[in-house]
Amino acid sequence: MGLWISLLSALISSFLSLAILSTVSAVILGRRRRRKAVGFFHPYTNDGGGGERVLWCAVKAIQEDYPDLDCAIFTGDDASPQSLAGRALDRFGVRLLRPPQVVRLYRRKWVEEHTYPRFTMIGQSLGSVYLSWEALCKFTPQVYFDTSGYAFTYPLARIFGCQVICYTHYPTISSDMVSRVLQFNSMYNNDALIANSPLLSRCKVVYYTLFSWLYGLVGSCAHLAMVNSSWTRSHIEKLWRIPQRIKRVYPPCDTSSLQMLPLERSVENPVFISVAQFRPEKAHTLQLEAFALVIERLKQDSLPRPKLQFVGGCRNKQDEARLQKLKDRSRELNIDNYVEFHRDVMYKDLVHLLGGAVAGLHSMVDEHFGIVVVEYMAAGVIPIANNSAGPKMDIISEEDGRRTGFLASDKEEYADAIRRVLKMPESERLAIATAAREHASRFSEGTFFNEFKAAVQPILAPKTSS
Repeated sequence: MGLWISLLSALISSFLSLAILSTVSAVILGRRRRRKAVGFFHPYTNDGGGGERVLWCAVKAIQEDYPDLDCAIFTGDDASPQSLAGRALDRFGVRLLRPPQVVRLYRRKWVEEHTYPRFTMIGQSLGSVYLSWEALCKFTPQVYFDTSGYAFTYPLARIFGCQVICYTHYPTISSDMVSRVLQFNSMYNNDALIANSPLLSRCKVVYYTLFSWLYGLVGSCAHLAMVNSSWTRSHIEKLWRIPQRIKRVYPPCDTSSLQMLPLERSVENPVFISVAQFRPEKAHTLQLEAFALVIERLKQDSLPRPKLQFVGGCRNKQDEARLQKLKDRSRELNIDNYVEFHRDVMYKDLVHLLGGAVAGLHSMVDEHFGIVVVEYMAAGVIPIANNSAGPKMDIISEEDGRRTGFLASDKEEYADAIRRVLKMPESERLAIATAAREHASRFSEGTFFNEFKAAVQPILAPKTSS
């Protein structure tokens, strides 16, 4: 027995020694082979959301100011340099100076939500380290640029000798999430089983507290952290504790082309639009239920019946299932004749849809910024957004004393706002749309490029001097 134990111990020691040696060798090789490039860690280049717009605008900005730096995209999608450049133009109107390099990743499943039915945050965070290991072993850039919020990858990137820059759209964990658990609120990120159990809720608070500490530790490894809103900045400063390295850079919003749309809209068949990925936190069901309330109450009025258009993308099968559930729910509410679904539309088609809408719905709680809310405003679409975080703190505010939109918290408030838009005189609608369009100018792509370039210059300029 003693002999077998000794052999087993020797085998385990040999395996661990080999694993450590392989790891050290990979890091040393990666550091020696560092490319004069910026590597963008963006595993999903097909999500069609605001994060993807930030990616392509960031690539373009670096191509403009640092032509000797290559730009590489770490992605799990089967994409070519030409297809990504074409997508940037077709979906977002961003014309890159040259196609980016593509580093294909094959272990993306380790950052997908369905891989971790429980302890999803820590699972995805540790999975991102594994995915980043694959990325950095294949291509080690001088600058590692995370545009998807995978903070747990930053220590690894620094071990590989990279400068670490990130553009953080929202904190992975926040005090608001902890508060909801303490208040026993059931949401997409707090299962009803846990919300209904004081014991499980306390255990989850402990889990969140430990995760917050880890998140702060890894986040502090960033050399530069750009954040997209006042709400995000307040949380990231509290968690990462590197205020001197945190810069608020509002995300790029397509205000110039959208501002070319005429403000006049059809009032005979008013259209309300909802632009968002079909993700659970976007709370599409709330919009459907609020719209159903409006349709029911309009039976007593002579107002025209509105139409609701959902426009969004699906990242995976889970999103596709959510989209189907929305279609089923619209039939259950008997409003399917008033609801349309537009999936994965091209940018020009999105602009066309926005040009026909009188108001736009947004219902995500604690939306970090809300690019779509700005796009509504630029297009002359009156925003009806959730009364929290980015839309409340940064976007929907008065423009020279004039209203620019509406804020709501539940389906009753959303229904009231929708009815108010339907009932208002055309002169009032035009006045709000005009003020909203003027207000949206402060979030333009031009503003993003200027602020982004100023933020990254201290990191990137030394890399290009020779």
